[in-house]
Amino acid sequence: MKLRIAVAAAALAVSATAHATDPGKEERWAAQVEANLFEGEMVWLEADGHRFLGVLTEAAAPRGSVVVAHGTGVHPDWQQVINPLRVGLAERGWTTLSIQMPVLANDVSHEEYRAVFPEAPPRLAAAAGRIGTERPVFLVAHSLGAAMSAHYLAKAKSSPYAGFVAIGMSGEAAFPEADNVEALKSISLPVLDLYGENDFDSVLGTTAERARAGAGNADYTQQRVSGANHFFDGQDAALVEAVADWLDGRVEQ
Repeated sequence: MKLRIAVAAAALAVSATAHATDPGKEERWAAQVEANLFEGEMVWLEADGHRFLGVLTEAAAPRGSVVVAHGTGVHPDWQQVINPLRVGLAERGWTTLSIQMPVLANDVSHEEYRAVFPEAPPRLAAAAGRIGTERPVFLVAHSLGAAMSAHYLAKAKSSPYAGFVAIGMSGEAAFPEADNVEALKSISLPVLDLYGENDFDSVLGTTAERARAGAGNADYTQQRVSGANHFFDGQDAALVEAVADWLDGRVEQ
């Protein structure tokens, strides 16, 4: 009996190391999304043996596709930033796939999210594969999702993405994997560094550092949205317009 318990405990430890995300929370978020989804459809993807949720919203005549990555601890139809983008961009001619990023319990510190950073790249790669690369695919990410995406793009030997929109990207790093300033130095894709006039201090106070980091990228743009906070409350239309205009400009070039 003791041997079986020890083996079971070891197996659980390996599983926890392989996937640090909170699977119970992901399941609860999926149930909430399903109960409240009015536009788009739920789809399931897999990365490194872990099934995760996506919300696919088809454009009538798509110019391209967008993978949307949310911020800390939420879900792919979150009412702030994420739902407005996935629906609004589809209305502007961009098929969107908003995905569940790795999440942890509500009471964890920001530093503890370091454990799930390795789980983000496989999800971002799987999402691009699911949405298809016949047309240009762009990555649009908010807050912690932007940090996970920047880490992925900076480290990837090759990427299926044609460009990256980072929304509310901080220049302060709680741990090396979240060092967006360093990541920007290695990203050669077109980048839109988008933030609100009333964003967090960690975003506003590091705009110059991020701009310097992106200076070697011929298509790095930094843009401020007047009156917007970190979550673009009351500024959904301005958020969608800024992102869609930039995307349109990339395919028209």
